[in-house]
Amino acid sequence: MIPVRCFTCGKVISTVWEEFKRRRDAGEDQGKVLTELGVERYCCRRMLLSHKEIIDDLNPYQ
Repeated sequence: MIPVRCFTCGKVISTVWEEFKRRRDAGEDQGKVLTELGVERYCCRRMLLSHKEIIDDLNPYQ
């Protein structure tokens, strides 16, 4: 679950997550994708680049 806002600056980043993930999985360059999606601040880019989905790992323990 991606955070709704960047922890540092507060910009809403959850709106670009699905598009970023789809294009990243298709093999596009992550830096170019983030630039095209309008994510310019390095703190916001960090949030998207370093995010790891762990919900699937935790789901069996519910």
